[in-house]
Amino acid sequence: MALETVLRDLHLWACLLCSLVKFEYDGCDYCDMVYDCTSSSFDRIVAMMSPEDINNFKPGVYVVSVTGRLPQRTVQELKRRGVAYKSRDTAMKT
Repeated sequence: MALETVLRDLHLWACLLCSLVKFEYDGCDYCDMVYDCTSSSFDRIVAMMSPEDINNFKPGVYVVSVTGRLPQRTVQELKRRGVAYKSRDTAMKT
């Protein structure tokens, strides 16, 4: 069975902001807007086993590229809070 099929069958979603991969029903450890701020289309998985080596990360699986963009209202709210948003969609020109 191909890895792509396994990942689809697990209903995994990646956060458009932090790239954390979770099951659809679990949401993101960093935010609660699972359907507005996540995508089921992503590439290249990386596992973070020792987050103490990198500030502000939780243990888990992250992706290098996630397809999609955050809603404009979310980007504006992040900006208001002083959080810079950088799209992780390598297919889009930003």
